[in-house]
Amino acid sequence: MPQKTSSLEPSGPTTATPEHPAGAVNGAAPGDKAAGENELKRGLASRHLQMIAIGGAIGTGLFVASGGTISQAGPGGALVAYALVGLMVFLLMQSLGEMSAKIPVAGSFQTYATRFVSPSFGFAIGWNYWFNWAITVAAELVAAGIIMSFWLPDVPGWVWAGAFLLLLTGVNALSAKAFGESEFWLSLIKVVAVILFLVAGTLMIFGILGDGPKGLSNWQNREDVFHGGWVSIISVFMIAGFSFQGTELVGVAAGEAKNPRREVPRAIRSVFWRIMIFYIGAIFVIGCLVPFTDPSLLASGEADIAASPFTLVFERAGIAFAAALMNAVILTAILSAGNSGLYASTRMLYAMARDGKAPKIFGRTNARGVPMAALLATAAVGLFGFLSAVVGQGAAYAWLLNVSGLSGFIVWAGIAVSHYRFRRGFLAQGNKVSDLPYRASFFPFGPILAFAVLILVIAGQNYEAVLAGRGVEVLSSYIGIPIFLGLWLAHQIASRSKLVKLKDMDLSGPDQA
Repeated sequence: MPQKTSSLEPSGPTTATPEHPAGAVNGAAPGDKAAGENELKRGLASRHLQMIAIGGAIGTGLFVASGGTISQAGPGGALVAYALVGLMVFLLMQSLGEMSAKIPVAGSFQTYATRFVSPSFGFAIGWNYWFNWAITVAAELVAAGIIMSFWLPDVPGWVWAGAFLLLLTGVNALSAKAFGESEFWLSLIKVVAVILFLVAGTLMIFGILGDGPKGLSNWQNREDVFHGGWVSIISVFMIAGFSFQGTELVGVAAGEAKNPRREVPRAIRSVFWRIMIFYIGAIFVIGCLVPFTDPSLLASGEADIAASPFTLVFERAGIAFAAALMNAVILTAILSAGNSGLYASTRMLYAMARDGKAPKIFGRTNARGVPMAALLATAAVGLFGFLSAVVGQGAAYAWLLNVSGLSGFIVWAGIAVSHYRFRRGFLAQGNKVSDLPYRASFFPFGPILAFAVLILVIAGQNYEAVLAGRGVEVLSSYIGIPIFLGLWLAHQIASRSKLVKLKDMDLSGPDQA
C-alpha cells in the first residue's frame, strides 16, 4: 500500500457499494490507473473464509504429531499445552481481526507492520511470511510424495511433487474464487474426518464400539497424565504452536473477501472455538483410548501412517481400512496446506510489489484478478520439492521445514506488535474504540501476553541443543532469527526509515486511501 507521511483525518468504517463491495483491494486511490488494471477481485464468500480459517490449522500437526505429544507429555500435559497455545492464538486472532476488519487488504501483516511500526519492519515481515509459505509449499510437496508411496511405492516421489505442484498452481491461476472453492472442499474433508473420529472415539469410550468400554482409566494416575511434568509440557508447547500455524490465513484472505468488514469478524469469532473443540476433543479421546506408553505413538512421521493416533483409534474401532482412510485424509491435509501456502505467499508478494518492497512485475494481475507473475515466482520455489529425488524424501522434508521453522512465529509476534500500536494510533487520531468494525476484547493485555509467550516459544525452539552445545542443530533451528533481523536492518540502512508516529499512521481502508 502506498504510504502517506502526512497526518490523516480520523476515518471510521465505510459503507460498501454493490458495484464495489469493499473498494480497491490493493489500497490504491480510486483514480489511480494502476488500481483499475491490477486489482485483485473480491471472490471469496463467507463460507470460503470460514473454512479457510478452520482448515488452516487442521493438518498433520493434529492427524500425526498429536500422538507424539501425548507420548511425550501424557494426555493431560498435551491438553494443557494445546489449550495454552489455543489461548495465545485466540488473542492473536482477535488482534488480527480488529486490523483486518478495519483495513482488509491482501498485504495484511506486512501492510500493518509498515503502517503501524515502520517500513523496515513491514519489509522484513512481508518477505519473512512469503519465504515461510513458499518453502512450506515445497515441504508439503515432498510430504505428498511420501504419502503417495503408501499406494504406489515404485513411483518416485519427485513425480508426485511435480504433479501436485502443477495441480495447485493451476487452481490458483484460475481465480480467488477457484482457490476458495478448492480450499472449502479440501478443508471440509478434514473437518468431517475429525468429527467422525470424535464420534467413533466417544462410542468406544462408552463401549458401544470396540472391545468394551474404556472409560477414563488412562486419566487416573497423575504421574502418567502429566508425564514429565512442566518440562515435557513446555516441549510439547513448541510442537503445538506449529500445529496452529495457518489460522492467520484469514487475514490474507480478507483482501479478497466480498464483505470483509462483516465476514472477517464472523470468521474470527467462530473459528477459534471450533478449532479448540477439534484439538482438545481429539487429544482427550486419544488420551482415553491409547495409553501414552503405546509404542505406536512414538513414531509420528508422515512416512508411517500407521503411527497416526487417528489410525490407531479407527483400527481399534474395527474399521479395517483405517490406514488407507487416514492416508487419504492426510494427503488432503497436505494438499490443503500447499494450496493455502501458494495462495498466501502469492498475495503477500503481490502486496509487497504494490508497496514498493518487491519488483513491480509482481504487482500486476491478469483479467481474472490473479497476480500471475507472483504466483509463478512462488511456484518456482516449490521446485525445491524435487530435492526429494536427489537427497531422499525424508531428508529433503526435514531440511525444508528447518529452513522455514521460526518464520510463522515471527509473523505472529509482528501481528501482536502491530495491533498494539494500531489501537494506540487509532485513539491518538481522535477516534473512538466504538468506531471499529470489530474490537479485540482484551486490549492491551491480549497482544502483550501473546507477544511475551511467542518470545518464549521462539527462544525455546531447541533449548536442548543449546544446552548440549550442538552447533549445527542450533543453527538449523534458529536460522530464521538472523534472516529476519538481517532483512530488517538492511532495509533500515538502505531506506533510513523511522518508527511511524501515532498521529501519522495511515488508518484508511482500501476504499478510503
